[in-house]
Amino acid sequence: MSKTINGFSKLNKQQKIKWLAENFAGDALVAKRMLSDWQHPDEQTQKVIDGFTENAIANYVLPYSIAPNFLINGRIYAVPMVIEESSVVAAASSAAKFWLDRGGFHAEVAGTVKLGQVHFRWTGSPEKLQSLFPDLRAFLLSSCDDLTTNMRKRGGGIRDIRLLDFTALEPCYFQLRASFETCDSMGANFINSVLERLADALENFFTDYPGLPDAERDVEVVMSILSNYTPECLVRAWVEAPIASFDELARSQGMDAAQLADRFAAAVRIAEIDPYRATTHNKGIFNGIDAVVLATGNDFRAIEACGHTYACRDGQYRSLSHCTVDGGVFRFELQIPLALGTVGGLTALHPLAKCSLEILSYPSASELMCIVAAVGLAQNFAAVRSLITTGIQQGHMKMHLTNILNHLCASEEEAAAAQYHFQNQTVSFSGVRAFLDAQRANSPGAALMH
Repeated sequence: MSKTINGFSKLNKQQKIKWLAENFAGDALVAKRMLSDWQHPDEQTQKVIDGFTENAIANYVLPYSIAPNFLINGRIYAVPMVIEESSVVAAASSAAKFWLDRGGFHAEVAGTVKLGQVHFRWTGSPEKLQSLFPDLRAFLLSSCDDLTTNMRKRGGGIRDIRLLDFTALEPCYFQLRASFETCDSMGANFINSVLERLADALENFFTDYPGLPDAERDVEVVMSILSNYTPECLVRAWVEAPIASFDELARSQGMDAAQLADRFAAAVRIAEIDPYRATTHNKGIFNGIDAVVLATGNDFRAIEACGHTYACRDGQYRSLSHCTVDGGVFRFELQIPLALGTVGGLTALHPLAKCSLEILSYPSASELMCIVAAVGLAQNFAAVRSLITTGIQQGHMKMHLTNILNHLCASEEEAAAAQYHFQNQTVSFSGVRAFLDAQRANSPGAALMH
């Protein structure tokens, strides 16, 4: 039987699931589970969710968690996080609690400019194009006036259009790089609509501009698209406290506060020097950032792509965070581009995204940037603190133990016994299974069966 199909997208959901089960799952129960267990009970809500993408057949569930006690710029937040990785939410919550009594997190937005590009080829000289650019720029801006009216009323719109010459790298290749302010929306659709209008206007300009020879009237637009690299859409977050405030934590690890702070700063410095460490270091930052971005209906893939590009802006991939210990004061900070929105897109459609924004008291895009950056910094603080003290596995494996126990269908009594037993033991799947086998073999029920 052929496992290919024409017109899959035209099938209804039941038909899609039936075809999938018959051709790939080999189990009719798959269809039953997809149609019953993983659909939203409200039909209208499910219809909205299905509309987010193509060929939807079910909902893929991830935990929706809350990290409480985040003091950010003097205000307390309970932050929604969507993530499946063990210990991430616990780590963020722990860091939030730690800094709650030490002044909390501080954050400021340094800029909210987003970028888009029109890539085109033109056979004339770069000097000629530069001489035409003042007229071209005015023509381009006027061509988009109707598209930008509403955004301009909100304080946004096109901020600038620049002409870039790449002919030394690629023959005849030029670029229009436009900068945008999109206020509280992420603005991807707005930016792309404007860029496509700019592309049409660019072609019209060369067609109609007086005095150009025919050989210079032909312009080829290669593509028009926003850039997810937004280095001017930037936010800084930091924590700061006297080293002496680390005394209790340091003593619990057999160190004094100065030793702990110095070791922490050294760990961050290593991530600034070594790309191999920086990659994992920054992944920990994005554990926190992605979880909040996803919970608020924003695009975590764009955020990650931008952040990793920013991390190598000087030619080497480096830590996104930085730590100093100076004059008895510990300062830990994060600077990262975050192009986020709180209106439009999934923020207005996804039920839990709307709920997240309500929990956060309907923040502006700039306020959400501050919240997200603070959570990323908290996550990084918690990870580095663990690495230089108990090691990362202690907290992670505690959560992993719960997953193993669930996988092995442990009862509440068995789970409690296992949690106690593995307090000071290495957690592994085989070790937990052996422990449960022994518990079950020695249970009164097992004795009766024999």
